[in-house]
Amino acid sequence: MCQEEGVNLQRGMNFRLHGKQSIFLMSVRENAPYADRVEEDGTVLIYEGHDIPRSKDVLNPKHLDQPMRNPSGSLTQNGLFFEAANKYKNGKEQAEKVKVYEKIKPGSWTYNGTFNLVDAWIEQGNGRKVFKFKLLITEDGEEKNNTLRELEHNRLIPTHVKLEVWKRGNGKCIQCGSRENLHFDHILPYSKGGTSLTEKNIQLLCMKHNISKKDNIQ
Repeated sequence: MCQEEGVNLQRGMNFRLHGKQSIFLMSVRENAPYADRVEEDGTVLIYEGHDIPRSKDVLNPKHLDQPMRNPSGSLTQNGLFFEAANKYKNGKEQAEKVKVYEKIKPGSWTYNGTFNLVDAWIEQGNGRKVFKFKLLITEDGEEKNNTLRELEHNRLIPTHVKLEVWKRGNGKCIQCGSRENLHFDHILPYSKGGTSLTEKNIQLLCMKHNISKKDNIQ
């Protein structure tokens, strides 16, 4: 993930990182720190905003409202994404595109695709306020450039399926054994009727072999 982005990601929410792509890091694992969830057959992601950082003065951030602004008055990451969502809803800007990576086990992250940020709101629960962000998966995935061809990400693959495929393949590309830049690939593409819901239709491929396979789909 960090190799792909060319930067060591230190936080879960990254608004226009270095003036470029926005990135979310998510997890739906048991005991994950935030209540992220997937809906609508994998086309919708509900992402929870992030807490105030822990410090000597903040022993338990879960007891405090998630912040819109920093002490300096500038927008937090919550605030930046909230503002972007409202600009889209009010017709002032196009939807913010957000690349989403999911933690499936300690040290292992998978790319879930590029999403459009279409809504944001604040929920009251457990005595505090939290941000919620709604994202819709894009139809065309990443924008093309000279070095990275777009890959198919039509529907999110459930975490339990990813874990089974990872275990089956020992965390390596089935074609060359690479452990770098791995993708969960639909053996029969979703667009041709393939399912995301069983490990039998999912395999691990490195980017090189994923692109090569796509080029040869008939």
